[in-house]
Amino acid sequence: MSHSTTPTQLPRPISVKKIVLPDLVSHCTFKLRISRHWKQVTTETKKWLFKDNNLLGQKRNTYHGLKCGVLTSMCYPDAGYPQLRAVNDFLTYLFHIDNLSDDMDNRGTCSTADEVLNSLYHPHTWRSSARVGKMTRDYYKRVILTASPGAQQRFIETFDFFFQSVTQQALDRATGVIPDLESYIALRRDTSGCKPCWALIEYANNLDIPDEVMDHPTIRDLGEAANDLVTWSNDIFSYNVEQSKGDTHNMIPVVMNQEGVDLQTAVDFVGNMCKQSIDRFNEERSRLPSWGPEIDRDVAIYVDGLANWIVRSLHWSFESERYFGKKGRQVKATRVVDLLPKRTSS
Repeated sequence: MSHSTTPTQLPRPISVKKIVLPDLVSHCTFKLRISRHWKQVTTETKKWLFKDNNLLGQKRNTYHGLKCGVLTSMCYPDAGYPQLRAVNDFLTYLFHIDNLSDDMDNRGTCSTADEVLNSLYHPHTWRSSARVGKMTRDYYKRVILTASPGAQQRFIETFDFFFQSVTQQALDRATGVIPDLESYIALRRDTSGCKPCWALIEYANNLDIPDEVMDHPTIRDLGEAANDLVTWSNDIFSYNVEQSKGDTHNMIPVVMNQEGVDLQTAVDFVGNMCKQSIDRFNEERSRLPSWGPEIDRDVAIYVDGLANWIVRSLHWSFESERYFGKKGRQVKATRVVDLLPKRTSS
């Protein structure tokens, strides 16, 4: 797939001061539920993350505004406390890695990937003093206590893909490349970090689904539709912060660049793609084959876990301060986002 090389700074007409978000929340009718352990996991993960004075000042404030414990507790509402805690540690750490990778060149992402992947492949023997490696080993040693071999394999493989794709993203950022839409979608399905989270649905619910079932086209399509919704909607919600930093690894500038359309048209275009991904998920769900009562029960729990992610990510994006600061509730009601000024690099 070819990349079209274009400058990182897309021109934006000066008159454009705001965008109107698509109404994705009312297009998604899945139920919202939350684990009764949400406050406890939030407290314990915070202690884990801040240990040894890790994250100080603004980074610590950013963590508080993230509200990751709420996201985890709604995406994995039926998990037992030990599993929910390990998943919340992972998700919080994933946001932390995502923030780090935004500021890294490809060499930085490669060295982080070495630490993380060695810690996953060799949790009992790999030794490193790097903080990210220690954190990886700590949560993963808890995961492998009860995760099925298949879930472990899927978790490590997809996390490996995540690092390969963020390395490509760092290269694109450094060279000012805006990929074409097809290339971007393929890359974004891995940079999202959703795929390891899907493996954790198996772990959190104590599922042991055979590999041939997880490899079935319908199960794969359901995972892809959920990934696309979570990821593409995230591109809409995070666009304002990213455009202020000049970051073009986002579907909106990709669409503007490829289709030659204005900003609001691109937002609407991506919004329609999000709605289609929810419809796609519902269609695939209605086509699920049967593998017998026991496997069907586990598959139903897994698919419910994907649906939890779809609905929960949409609501959490307005509750978290990551995208809209303190104005999330207001933005959710009006769907109007005032664009931030571009940051000037020092």
